[in-house]
Amino acid sequence: MRPIAAQIASVTLSLGLALAAPALAQTTALPRPVAAKAINPALAAAVADPRRAEDRARDQWRKPAETLAFFGVAPEMKVGEYAPGGGWYSRLLGLYLGPRGKLVGLYFDPTSGAFAADRQEGIRKGAAKYPADVAGWSGLPAERFTAMTLETIPDAEKGTFDRIIVARMMHNLMRWNIADREIKAMRSLLKDGGMIGIEQHRARPNAPFSYADGNKGYLREADVIKFMEVNGFEFAGRSDANANAKDPANHPEGVWELPPSLGTKREELKAIGESDRMTLLFRKRP
Repeated sequence: MRPIAAQIASVTLSLGLALAAPALAQTTALPRPVAAKAINPALAAAVADPRRAEDRARDQWRKPAETLAFFGVAPEMKVGEYAPGGGWYSRLLGLYLGPRGKLVGLYFDPTSGAFAADRQEGIRKGAAKYPADVAGWSGLPAERFTAMTLETIPDAEKGTFDRIIVARMMHNLMRWNIADREIKAMRSLLKDGGMIGIEQHRARPNAPFSYADGNKGYLREADVIKFMEVNGFEFAGRSDANANAKDPANHPEGVWELPPSLGTKREELKAIGESDRMTLLFRKRP
């Protein structure tokens, strides 16, 4: 795998910048978090919808209303959800965007080199059934929703998205060495001035790079900001909506030791709750 340090260094050297990526998080002062934003009534209604009854237990950790409000996701927007996975955000976004906006599932480029043949097929099948899945959860027609892989971006889709949401996925893109190509593909989908919202497990600012390279699930906030900046984005702000000061972010087996995974079955970790997370917003530069 090509680590994030090498990715950052290769780009910044080409720009003539003197940047030592492994020390970046220790030397870069981060801006203060922005104040909480007002929650759209349609968003509040979607979060409270009875169809989310099973998902609501995680709202205390994932703060969906506060997160989507910070990302500026409005009910009439065209929004891409990257790597939908288990559908937790898809169910909410379907309820919120389905009536007036457009929700698009954005799936990995299966040809990126990160996936075996069977996984490539699974990615394509996931994209194919996404509209029907969200229709079933939301009760709205399947034609209200679409999906695509990032293998080939249709020309008609380029420059048409208002927002793209990347939730707890940047660590995988880094450790699989596909972050550059996936973020560039997403950038091509956004309108000028369109935004990517990133929620990601947060390492401590002085965490050694060996711990914060994605393989433990955690990344350093300053590294993520710099990575996005050198890939054509302007840092637009940060929120502490998903912060959790109880998480020391130093678990030997990584973030998967914490709820909901509890991979090592250490009962004392239940009191921490879910991981400390950065919540960042980036605007596409011309």
